Amino acid sequence: MICTSGTAAANFYPAVIEATETRIPLIILTADRPPELRHCHAGQTIDQVRLYGHYPRWQAELSLPLSDINTLAYLRQTMIYSWERSLQPIPGVVHLNLPFRDPLAPLSQPDIISLKSEFPGNFFAAVKWQPTTTSIPNFQFYLNQWKSIDRGLIIAGVAQPQNPEPYVQAITQLAQLLNWPILAEGLSPLRNYPDQSKLVMISAYDLILRNPDLADALVPQMVIQIGEYPTSKLLRRWLETAQVQTVILDPTYQNLDPLHSSTLHLRTSMEQILATLSSQDFLKSNPELRYRRSATPRSPYIQNWDEAEIRGRALINRTMATLDELIEPKISWLLPQVLPEQTPILIANSMPVRDVECFWQPNSGKFQLFFNRGANGIDGTLSTALGIAHDHQPSILLTGDLALLHDTNGFLSQPKLRGHLTVILINNQGGGIFEMLPIAQFEPPFEEFFATPQVVDFAHLCAAYRVPYQLISSWSELKTALNPLPALGIRVLEVKTNRKSDALWRLQLSDRFRSGEFTD
Repeated sequence: MICTSGTAAANFYPAVIEATETRIPLIILTADRPPELRHCHAGQTIDQVRLYGHYPRWQAELSLPLSDINTLAYLRQTMIYSWERSLQPIPGVVHLNLPFRDPLAPLSQPDIISLKSEFPGNFFAAVKWQPTTTSIPNFQFYLNQWKSIDRGLIIAGVAQPQNPEPYVQAITQLAQLLNWPILAEGLSPLRNYPDQSKLVMISAYDLILRNPDLADALVPQMVIQIGEYPTSKLLRRWLETAQVQTVILDPTYQNLDPLHSSTLHLRTSMEQILATLSSQDFLKSNPELRYRRSATPRSPYIQNWDEAEIRGRALINRTMATLDELIEPKISWLLPQVLPEQTPILIANSMPVRDVECFWQPNSGKFQLFFNRGANGIDGTLSTALGIAHDHQPSILLTGDLALLHDTNGFLSQPKLRGHLTVILINNQGGGIFEMLPIAQFEPPFEEFFATPQVVDFAHLCAAYRVPYQLISSWSELKTALNPLPALGIRVLEVKTNRKSDALWRLQLSDRFRSGEFTD
């Protein structure tokens, strides 16, 4: 990312935080005024040194530019080091502040030829770099301990790996080996890949655990947590109350245990786990990996989870299939049924991520789900989706009204977009997530300061940006608009819902699970 000096650099701050929290390699180059113009009220000049505090993995200020071989050698080496620091030992942000006395005008052709003649032939040769890999020392020792536990649980949390298939395969093989069920977050690739026939995979856990009898009966002896915890607050409370021994499998050196439980962190990647589980020596020591799950007798614990999932998912499906009213949760239930396979989808924060966690059905569509869950903010939602769609297959953004309004100037990039983005805009007139909290019972101040309703006419807003717009009035209309998807451009499909009705519907469904209706 590149910007001019002054407040332009401050606008990058949310992206810096998000990239750091989600371990995304990002190099930021901020132009700056020369040192002699600082601290004297010169225009477009602020203190940009260490502007982003402790969030960058590494940061430095470069020297003023000079057109000589020594300066360029210094620049080359600094850029190589910056690139490496953005990738290891933990991927994240590198910030380079670049002071200039004058704008760098292009050199004339004779000057370019003269400058090139000063450099050795291999001066700009590509640098080869390979990321380091980590492995678990004595993995067989840990597995032998885990295999002795009957009531074990694997929790596959939020994850957007670059290569989802080996990630899914690693978790699948681990679950087969241990004969443990998997709780799969909606933002985990597991819900979108076809290996589910080999697993007991639980997608309705947020609703199942609302039943107190099942919540007590399903408490595990041990949990393997892969990556970060799922979004569900109810799941976190359940685990916190149980105080279960937890093993975290994740390659970074971040603390991924907000519950402060009895935790062992094995710092390894799922790709390394897969390499270990797939090795010939390991398969000889663990012949059960060669067989499908059906060949392994199920424990009563895994059977109880499986039955709860089947009945809970059936109740969700029956309820959704007969629902004609336009409500927010049904959109997340419907999308994996109607979208073209492998469609990239950005899930905005607030209620969309929670509805995806509860209602996104397991499928084999290989959908690519993206999200900004590092700091859970709404900055840059539309721009992130446009970046995903650029030079990619037709993509989807599922967002609420406030998240979209926070970044509507992203529409200005429409002429440069090579590809297509469909924005599914859930307009519930404000922050629907706050309707689910106790503060919603207090009026005032709820509507003005928490729900923050807006009065934007999205048809007129889209017209101002020359973005095609369609108001969705029925589920059949939404299905037709989503398959096939256009090849080029941006369009907005607005689905108007009532956030109070949405909240009441969610509460009523929760009560049906709490009462045990789905277990009858």
